[in-house]
Amino acid sequence: MDAHGRTNVLILKSDEHNPRIASTDGHPFIETPNLDRLAAAGVVYENAYCPSPLCCPSRSSFISGLPVHRIQAYNNSMVIELPDYPSYGRLLRDAGIHTVHVGKVDAYRPPDELGFAEMLGEGYRKVGDTAFSRDPLTIRDDAQERIRGVGVARDPFAGDDRRIAQAVSFIERAASLDRPWTMEVNIVAPHFPHYVTQELWDRYADHADLPEADATAASAQHPYAQDLRRHFGTDAFTEADVRRHRRAYYGRVTYVDNQLGVLLDALERTGQLANTVVAYTSDHGEMLGMFGMWWKCSMYEDSVRVPLVVAGPGFPQGVRVRTPVTQWDLNAAIFAAVGVPRPSDLAGVPLQTVAPDDRTRAVFAEYHGHGTQGSSFMVRQGGWKLIYHAKAPHQLFDLDSDPLEMRDLAPTEPARVRAMTALLREEFCDPEREQERAEAFIRRQLAAVSATSSSVPEATHT
Repeated sequence: MDAHGRTNVLILKSDEHNPRIASTDGHPFIETPNLDRLAAAGVVYENAYCPSPLCCPSRSSFISGLPVHRIQAYNNSMVIELPDYPSYGRLLRDAGIHTVHVGKVDAYRPPDELGFAEMLGEGYRKVGDTAFSRDPLTIRDDAQERIRGVGVARDPFAGDDRRIAQAVSFIERAASLDRPWTMEVNIVAPHFPHYVTQELWDRYADHADLPEADATAASAQHPYAQDLRRHFGTDAFTEADVRRHRRAYYGRVTYVDNQLGVLLDALERTGQLANTVVAYTSDHGEMLGMFGMWWKCSMYEDSVRVPLVVAGPGFPQGVRVRTPVTQWDLNAAIFAAVGVPRPSDLAGVPLQTVAPDDRTRAVFAEYHGHGTQGSSFMVRQGGWKLIYHAKAPHQLFDLDSDPLEMRDLAPTEPARVRAMTALLREEFCDPEREQERAEAFIRRQLAAVSATSSSVPEATHT
């Protein structure tokens, strides 16, 4: 806190950051020194999850503090207008906090309707992505275009550089504000296309590697994994393609880490670092070739788990938390940090109150988007992880002994599946009902897209 007892909050949120590709997750060669710097000053949450492994659902759920099935932001299309749920930015602004949102929005309402005191962002899907039919499953035709999007490019981070500059400008102004502030800074990297500078390409020249498992692994044979590979056409990746994309991705992660350093330096330079909670996270992960899969949309760890490191007032230094948490807990942490009561119907608890190793706490994520024939629901408790699929066999993993999810234990642990399914129903949702609600809503969306004259997909990443 500063001399007036106030605390600020700064969140840097990247896009599509695989949680394993960070020094704070024990990666052997990735260079993320600023994540290490933040971790030394604060807390690494080893098992943090996004609300849903897709841009609009994840970001909408975080901003509103409500589960995806509550707000029905199921996919990357907003062709049907969603209700105006109050964002955390509006709730805190109304309580006297100066709230700022910078960069990518991709939420359930247009940027200027989300209620932040300052909105320096863009990105509202409207019709958006139209390839979200689940039955029949839409098959995309842009695999080769995505595969070609890799390597050295001129000024590959121009947009993100502008957003970071805007954030630094606000930090400089904020030093003279008469009230606490929050700022969420959203950048696109390391999201595809995987373009980097020559320096970053050269830095990882010796690390054009392969994932631990490919499309021949047992977990790659699950029907939803096969759906996603068909949907995206990822079987077109050659081994050389995989190596190039992973090499470039490492460079893009290091770029993101550099931007975290820029923001930390700006806070320090303006005398605000000591009284500011700083968090780094991402909207979802990136499969990065694991099980032959790319991008997100899966409930496997590489896709649904996210990096989360937080430091500042209210957080101990140099601590690692094994207890599973979600980004709703980060939402709740913002309210706790600035001292504003949070509505009781919102999901999550403040990160500041989470015990380091609570094996009883359960967390939840869900997916209703493109690429699979039905919805999925995840429950994590201790080392156990249930993935409940609406239209495919359920999966069960013991992440303590099998962190890469190579062995599905659902066939041999029926009692555990029943117990965790009961937990899903009691604490989070009725999966059959939510599958039906999602399917009905998606049918309405598809009809609306067909009736919309501007039904050509917008030029936005998915």
